[in-house]
Amino acid sequence: MSFYVYLSGEIHTDWRDEIQRGAEAKGLDVVFTSAVTDHDASDAAGDHLGAEDNAFWRDHKSAKVNAIRTKTLIEQSDLVVVRFGDKYKQWNAAFDAGYCAALGKPFVTLHAEDIVHPLKEVDAAAMAWATTTEQVVDILSYVLKG
Repeated sequence: MSFYVYLSGEIHTDWRDEIQRGAEAKGLDVVFTSAVTDHDASDAAGDHLGAEDNAFWRDHKSAKVNAIRTKTLIEQSDLVVVRFGDKYKQWNAAFDAGYCAALGKPFVTLHAEDIVHPLKEVDAAAMAWATTTEQVVDILSYVLKG
């Protein structure tokens, strides 16, 4: 039986690949899913529904189309890893963490120590806080193998 893990958050580094390689190296039966990580494609997700003169409405349409994927994959997952990067504020990641908390879905946060304070409420709802992708892989290994 596969364990389903949704990888949420920051899209500007290869942290998803690191976790996937680590899980594969440990022989873990994990299926990883994620939001669309191509920024331009994500921003244009609703463009096929018609052009908008106002950027708010373009973003609104795309956010709703993206939410179909995000909500479905989070709901189907066994665990969610929420990554907060250093360069950008990932409001969507915080929203995903809140959605997990509302669903009772276990999630792990992944971020540097210097943003512990602004994420204190998010971390308080998480099952664990990791600072490295290796720690996430170790959590997965423990959950799956004991």
